[in-house]
Amino acid sequence: MNIGNEYIRIVIERFKSVKSLGDNTINQLSEEDIHWAYNDESNSVAIIVKHVSGNMVSRWTDFLSSDGEKEDRNRDEEFVDDISSISELIRVWEKGWNVLLDTLTGLNEHDLLKNIYIRGERHLVIDAIERQMAHYAYHVGQIVYIGKLVKDNDWKSLSIPRGKSEEFLKEMLEKHKEK
Repeated sequence: MNIGNEYIRIVIERFKSVKSLGDNTINQLSEEDIHWAYNDESNSVAIIVKHVSGNMVSRWTDFLSSDGEKEDRNRDEEFVDDISSISELIRVWEKGWNVLLDTLTGLNEHDLLKNIYIRGERHLVIDAIERQMAHYAYHVGQIVYIGKLVKDNDWKSLSIPRGKSEEFLKEMLEKHKEK
């Protein structure tokens, strides 16, 4: 087993898992819900999606050969809530994730210890991957929390529902015992 390629495989699966949480939240939201914000200092789901996608496109385009903060990125514009529909929101969301996942899929073990730059600061590729994983998980967690707030009793759990932990554990142990 090649540890570098195994790491890339695992990290792609982890990013897909984080994306799935966002996907399953967005799928529960209405046109109105995607623009809800707790107060003027809070971001809506639409704003968070614009920011995450903008970050992904900037960071992961020409990942190994150019600074991760692209000159054409307008980060401040990402915090303007001007997404007009859920379909537009999904297009923006998918654009960022596609750039990220395509780039990760193209990496190999030899790339992991190369240097890349973000805002002129040097990072090993493996460090940049971990940095972005934390960043995206943070924002997807915000999206999920907003979804829970706006859907209230209509929220469909994305994990183990309350009061079902023991039942879930038993199912998992049985499932893995069979393998």
